[in-house]
Amino acid sequence: MTRIVAGSAKGVTLRVPRSGTRPTSEKVREALVGSLEHRGYISGCRVADLFAGSGAVALEAKSRGAAAVVAVEAARQAADVIHANARATGLDIAIRREKAETWAAGYSGAAFDLIFLDPPYAYPEAKLAALLAALGEHLEADGAVVVERDSHSPEPTWPTGWELLDARSFGDTRVWTARPDRVEA
Repeated sequence: MTRIVAGSAKGVTLRVPRSGTRPTSEKVREALVGSLEHRGYISGCRVADLFAGSGAVALEAKSRGAAAVVAVEAARQAADVIHANARATGLDIAIRREKAETWAAGYSGAAFDLIFLDPPYAYPEAKLAALLAALGEHLEADGAVVVERDSHSPEPTWPTGWELLDARSFGDTRVWTARPDRVEA
């Protein structure tokens, strides 16, 4: 069972797509979002959740006070589940049914404070590196990107000039947080 861990929708049970997704566990979401919240990356922030699956991370962020949230998911069944979960929680999030790469290439709205990526574990490292490079222009000056992968995956290849802020392991899951180093000398 997957539930919202904290905030205005705490305890609401979420649906999970029957196949093709790997929802971020409550334990990982609680630790990760709590850590990001402590650093000021949730409340009042703009958050994007790419490869959103059930939308649990997007909805968790909105439940904890994110100002605006977009969930990007290419699979129709998963996008339908995100719509159902948003209705069940009463949380207003934008849902885009398209590939993360397509969304990143075409997005022209306001910059995000936080972008979360949880691609399939078999997602090629080269594609991930290209996607990370494309996301830099969609981040606020102090914005960050979080990547979730399996414990056997190498650290993502960050674009030149990005700094690693945090790396954590949770059983068979690894999570990295990084951001472009935009501090001027």
